[in-house]
Amino acid sequence: MDVLQFEQLISNLTVSLSGQPLDDSLAARLNAEHGPGSPTYEAIFSACREGVQDGWMCNREGGGIKYGRVLKAADATHGFSVDVVDMQDLAGPHHVHPQGEIDLIMPLTPGARFDGHPAGWCVYGPGSAHHPTVTEGHALVLYLLPQGAIQFTKAA
Repeated sequence: MDVLQFEQLISNLTVSLSGQPLDDSLAARLNAEHGPGSPTYEAIFSACREGVQDGWMCNREGGGIKYGRVLKAADATHGFSVDVVDMQDLAGPHHVHPQGEIDLIMPLTPGARFDGHPAGWCVYGPGSAHHPTVTEGHALVLYLLPQGAIQFTKAA
């Protein structure tokens, strides 16, 4: 797996997401069609584990989080950027999702949760905000951001 192969894998998913409202019904659809155990979920999880191991994914580190923007928002990804983080039992920096965020939670420790969600998909609508938090273990989390839009808030 390399970045171009990963881009194709993501493109096969994002083609069905372009123009869809980012809401609970999208999360339900993603979990039903592409949830844990599905070919899409397993292929993305495998690609992320391999990318981290090979060093081209999550190649930055700060505050105990390994992270990186793997793909910029582009036509190939139907306007979504792709970031991946590697977190274990901690909260990340607070940020706002101006256009929403679609997250794929991939526990490396059985039972690890992201913002209280188990393995699978969660969707945050436009204007939502959070401290991304992994509890109960270690997980990779893939973020799809429409047009790459994210706003980190200043530390208090």
